[in-house]
Amino acid sequence: MTPAPTDPAMPPAVIELRGATKSYPGGVHALRGVDLRVAQGELVAIVGPSGSGKSTLLNLLGTLDRATSGEVRVAGYDVNRLSDAQLSALRARHIGFVFQHFHLAPGRSAQDNVADGLLYGGAGLRERRARARTALEEVGLGHRIDHLAHQLSGGEKQRVAIARALVGDPDLLLADEPTGALDTASGALVMNLIRQLHAAGTTVCVITHDNDIADSLPRRIRFRDGEIVDDSGPPGPSGSPAEHTDSPAEHTEEVPR
Repeated sequence: MTPAPTDPAMPPAVIELRGATKSYPGGVHALRGVDLRVAQGELVAIVGPSGSGKSTLLNLLGTLDRATSGEVRVAGYDVNRLSDAQLSALRARHIGFVFQHFHLAPGRSAQDNVADGLLYGGAGLRERRARARTALEEVGLGHRIDHLAHQLSGGEKQRVAIARALVGDPDLLLADEPTGALDTASGALVMNLIRQLHAAGTTVCVITHDNDIADSLPRRIRFRDGEIVDDSGPPGPSGSPAEHTDSPAEHTEEVPR
């Protein structure tokens, strides 16, 4: 595949949607012609009330679902052109997920919960556990490595979930209501960690209904009734909002297997 021309002044896109729609039987239109570009290294809030379409968008960005029409590119790959097996490989190599309710395996240690994030990457058990230990130390849980999931506080569970999402060094972190199940202090710690990850170069999308969280992030994309109704826009080279490119670049690397 030959790359389309791009503006060299703009960082590469991690997310690109063009006219993306998602419809369900019964005439339900969850997304209505969404155009969106998120560049490498951005920290973005996707905000809206329940039923606005932000969860549907999360499923498309995470390649957990396919658009009904339009184009969706993640990490440079045209999602609609990939098989289910290729989508699984794309998720394993390029996307990290953090959910509101942690989804940690009960009866397993923090280290093994994080190591499980590498199950589909082909690494052996020893390597997975070593990388999990490093990831847990990076989120400030080196002292809790051997603790079981039920022995951790809510904030610690979410930090384990973040370590699991990042252990594979993804291009994109999708955080779905990451503070929704936490008290205020624990939520603040998690958001501070997310900002640190962004400062280190990770592209992060935080899906939330919390306007205070959204307003604290550099870019805010507001959804209502399946459409973007406001986008504060990424800073361009001069500090002003950058315009979207007309021609997204196709990925030149081999399709994930």
